[in-house]
Amino acid sequence: MKHGLVWVFGPIAATIVLFHTSGAGAADIAPHRALYSMSLGQTHGDAGVTGAGGTMAYQWGESCDGWTVEQRYRLKMGYAESADVSIASNFVTWEARDGLRYRFNQKETRNGADNDEIRGEAKLDGPDKGGAVEFEKPQPKSLKLPAGVLFPSAHTIFLIDKAQAGENFISRQIFDGATVENSVLVSAVIGAKVEPDADSAKKSPLLNRPGWRVRLAFFPADQKAEKPDYELGMLLLDNGVSRDMVIDYGEYSIRAKLDDIEALPKPGC
Repeated sequence: MKHGLVWVFGPIAATIVLFHTSGAGAADIAPHRALYSMSLGQTHGDAGVTGAGGTMAYQWGESCDGWTVEQRYRLKMGYAESADVSIASNFVTWEARDGLRYRFNQKETRNGADNDEIRGEAKLDGPDKGGAVEFEKPQPKSLKLPAGVLFPSAHTIFLIDKAQAGENFISRQIFDGATVENSVLVSAVIGAKVEPDADSAKKSPLLNRPGWRVRLAFFPADQKAEKPDYELGMLLLDNGVSRDMVIDYGEYSIRAKLDDIEALPKPGC
């Protein structure tokens, strides 16, 4: 489940979380720090999952030259026929405002034991062009990125721009560095506009914004795959904040509920 939680906003971790350049869109992103509680959603068939619980902290910051994202989560999964598994992950990225450069570093532990660290850098040759990614860890590895591939923050910004323009379906290749694989196809279905409600507005001005119900399907790198690895549903606001999320793995789903949020300062460039 690494990939789904990492992308959620951006996290994985968007993010997160469909564009041309991260600085060219109309979306006015609000840098923020948010805390979510995670729990088991629905189960289907013989999932074997009996419980899930944890927390996720997400920070989307803005600098003069780009976007910084840090997503940390701790999740304990319960299973009917095997021991519980405790997962802790820290995923940190930097993405250039023009959408052409991207650095990523992920560390994860399972039951206290370190998994392989993933770290590297990706560059594109220009807007809507291909590029390359250089992995430093877990071992040196190079991959060519296809033309039109997007990085996570730019993907979210473009998604908001397209939602504001009234589009309902968008599909693009996304690279996030959450695995040592190449980019994945992400298809987005955008629902009707949702106006802010009074209760949310009382919690924070960041939540007093309109948004859209969005459903993202993440397909594997194998172009022949007909079914997505997982789907992500969320209420995405026009400032980049996600009020709630459901990560659907088919046999079970994980819910993420927003508990707390605070604004971060914009750079004085």
